[in-house]
Amino acid sequence: MELSLPLNYAGDPREACDQVAALESAGLDAVWVAEAYGFDSPTLMGYLAARPERMKIGAAILNVYSRTPALIAQTGAGLDAISGGRALLGLGASGPQVVEGWHGKAYDKPLGRTRETVELCRRIWRREVIDHHGITDMPLPKEKGGRLGKPLKILTRPVREEIPLYIASLGPANVRLTAEIADGWLPTLYLPEKAQQVWGTALAEGAAERDPARGPLQTVAGGLLAIGDDAAALRDLARPQIALYVGGMGAKGKNFYNDLAVAYGYEKEAALIQELYLSGKKKEAEAAVPDEFCELMSLCGPEGYVRDRVEAFRESGVTMLNVIPVGPDPARLISTVKNWL
Repeated sequence: MELSLPLNYAGDPREACDQVAALESAGLDAVWVAEAYGFDSPTLMGYLAARPERMKIGAAILNVYSRTPALIAQTGAGLDAISGGRALLGLGASGPQVVEGWHGKAYDKPLGRTRETVELCRRIWRREVIDHHGITDMPLPKEKGGRLGKPLKILTRPVREEIPLYIASLGPANVRLTAEIADGWLPTLYLPEKAQQVWGTALAEGAAERDPARGPLQTVAGGLLAIGDDAAALRDLARPQIALYVGGMGAKGKNFYNDLAVAYGYEKEAALIQELYLSGKKKEAEAAVPDEFCELMSLCGPEGYVRDRVEAFRESGVTMLNVIPVGPDPARLISTVKNWL
């Protein structure tokens, strides 16, 4: 099992990147850079690539609406080149509020777009001449306004023909697609003890269609990390994130994370959290998050307890433990957990 963390750039992104780079010597294997509708991730990943020498650098995620498949492939190839083959490319559909509200694109055909982007990225990195017509046309045909386009291949030579592609997915159809075509999976609000009941069938069905040459699906998940006799109290720090996602990431009936909470068995709690959050009562929504949800999504407690949590994530299929160290000495926490892996 490898060890990673998500980049926190709510403040100064350069300071956050510098702090992450310093954790390489403590044993950190990878960093994941989010985008949403904040700073773009490729700029920050490029900055990171110049710092550590071993750590992998991943996008989590580039959405498949705001960039063409060719540009996503170019971004992956460029990051892989400047990092010396350490790129991880996370893709996903994001959500309609961001895609429609921020990027001004219709939120249509999320599975088809994801499949097509994965296929085209791999073809582009193999330096194939691309003549493709689907959701994306390469080149643009005359009947759609094309005049001078012709089939092209990427101008430069990628460091690797295969850059690992991870997909962020939650719903059964999208998880099935992930298990079929992706190198890795980026689930959100992952509870290892409940993962099989929610995603077991979809993962098995996708794996049955998977090319055996691609190897087993890698899974990235984890949560808050704190070790100490009084660290259990820090699980409550997960409440704002859970409330935001379950309550505020989408309208009623259009919130993937709320659907996930229901699938976990928190149906009444999910409805209450959403009602409170959408009415502006964020603190009340946080208080309505079940204690069990906070506990199972985190690794906070005495050393023996945290070791058991690590094993719970491992046994559920997680291959890269993605943690958020809490406390004044993140290097110590990273080093401690790395020695357990």
